[in-house]
Amino acid sequence: MESYSPGIQKYIEQGRQIIEREQNQRAVMRGRKFDTIAVHGLYDMQAALANQGSIIEPAFMSTAQHFDNSDQMETALAYLMPGWIYARVANPTLHYLEETLGLLEGYGFDGEVTAHLTGSGMAAVFLGTNPFLMNDQAHPKPNIVASARCYGGTFTLFTRYANERGIELRWVREPLNVDEWASKIDEETRFVFGEMPSNPSLAVIELEAISALAHAVNAPFIIDSTIATPALMRPFLHGADIVIHSVSKSMSTSGFVIAGAVISRANIPSKVGPAEMCQNYAMYVKGFPHRDMGPTLSPLNALLTLNDLRTLRSRTDTSSQSALKVAQYLLSHPAVESVQYPGLPDFTGYETAARYMKLVDAAEGDSARFGYLLSFNVRGGSAPARQVFDKLQMIWRATDLGRVKSVATIPMISTHQQISGSDRDVAGLQPNMIRLSVGLEHPDDIIADLEQALADTN
Repeated sequence: MESYSPGIQKYIEQGRQIIEREQNQRAVMRGRKFDTIAVHGLYDMQAALANQGSIIEPAFMSTAQHFDNSDQMETALAYLMPGWIYARVANPTLHYLEETLGLLEGYGFDGEVTAHLTGSGMAAVFLGTNPFLMNDQAHPKPNIVASARCYGGTFTLFTRYANERGIELRWVREPLNVDEWASKIDEETRFVFGEMPSNPSLAVIELEAISALAHAVNAPFIIDSTIATPALMRPFLHGADIVIHSVSKSMSTSGFVIAGAVISRANIPSKVGPAEMCQNYAMYVKGFPHRDMGPTLSPLNALLTLNDLRTLRSRTDTSSQSALKVAQYLLSHPAVESVQYPGLPDFTGYETAARYMKLVDAAEGDSARFGYLLSFNVRGGSAPARQVFDKLQMIWRATDLGRVKSVATIPMISTHQQISGSDRDVAGLQPNMIRLSVGLEHPDDIIADLEQALADTN
C-alpha cells in the first residue's frame, strides 16, 4: 500500500468522510419514490446550509477550485479525495445532476449505479463505446454488434469506427430477431449496442435475451434509452451494463440545453481495459478519457436540466397518452400508409414494448405507456410526405424531439441525411417517413394540425 505524507493523509480522510456522507444520503434517497428523487436528487438541507441556505442547487460558474494548500491540491488531482479541481474535470452543479440521473436510472435496481455528464448526446455515445475499442494484442480482430435501427449520428459514428480503425461493424437489421443477434456476437465482440425505442423507426429489443448473449462472450451490453427515459424503462433491471442518454431531449424538455449522459452499473464485463474501467465505468470515463478529450457540459445547462427533470414522470405520462391518441388517429387516416408506434397492438414488437416500457410508480393496471415519439409514412412517396410536412401550422419543423412543443422532421433529409444510399436500407429509412415528437399541447389540437396537413394529399 502506498504511503502518503501526514498532510495528504489528512485530506484523504476528509475525502472519505465526504464520500461516506454522500453514500448515506444516496441510501436514504434510494428509499424514496421516483418523483421525490427527481425533485431532490442528492441535494438535501445540509447541502443547502453550506450554500447560504439555497433550496435550489446553485450554479457554480467559476472554472476552477481554490485549494487550502499544496497537499489538498495534490490529493484532489490524484483523485484521492472528491474535488472540483477544474470545470473540465468536475463541477458541483454537474455533480448534483449526475447523482440525480444515477438514482433515477437505478430506481428499483439493487446494484450501484453511477452517472457521468457530457456536452451532448453524441459525446455520450462516443465515450460510452470508444474505450472498448482500445488496441489489445490478445484480441486483435475486434468487432461491434449494433442495431441498425438507431439515430443517424450513432450510425455514422460506428461507420467511422469501421472505416477509420479497421473494426468490423456487424449491423443487426431486425433488432427484434434474437437469432440474428446471436449469429453476429462472438468472442471478438467488444460491445453490443442497441437503441430502444429507436429513432425514428421506434424498433424495440428483447433486452434480457440480448444482454445474456453479450455477457456470454464477456462483452458489455450498451443501450441508448433516450426516448424511453427512466420514467418508462430502466435497462439495468433487464441486464444492461451501460445506459446512454441524449439529455438534450425529454430530460431537458424546455429546449435550452444540449447534454448527454453515460450511466453504468458496477462491475461490467469487458475483454479489454483496466480493472477500474470495469469496476466503475462512468467514473473511469469521467476521470480519464473525458478529462483528456474535454466534451464538458456547462454548469448552467446542468442547472436548467435539473429544473426540467423534476417533472419527468408526469410529463412523460401526459405526452405518452397524447402520442397514443395521435398514433391511433394517423392509423385510421387514408393518406397514411403506416404508423410506427410501440403502443399500437399491430406494431411489430408491441408485446415486447409492453413488457419493458411501463410508467414508473403508476397505479396497478394503469402503467402501459409507450413514449412521446412516433413516425408515420405518407402514401405516395417522398413528394406527398414533403407536402404534408410543409403544410404543418402548429407542429414545428425541426430536427429535435422530446420538447414541450410538438416537433416533426423528415429523417431522410435531416437526422439521417449523412447515411449513404445503401446504408439507408440497412437502417430501415424511407423517404416518405415523418417523425413526430408529441408535446404537451392538447392532443386534439395536434390532430387538427395533422388533419389539415393531410387533407388533399396527392
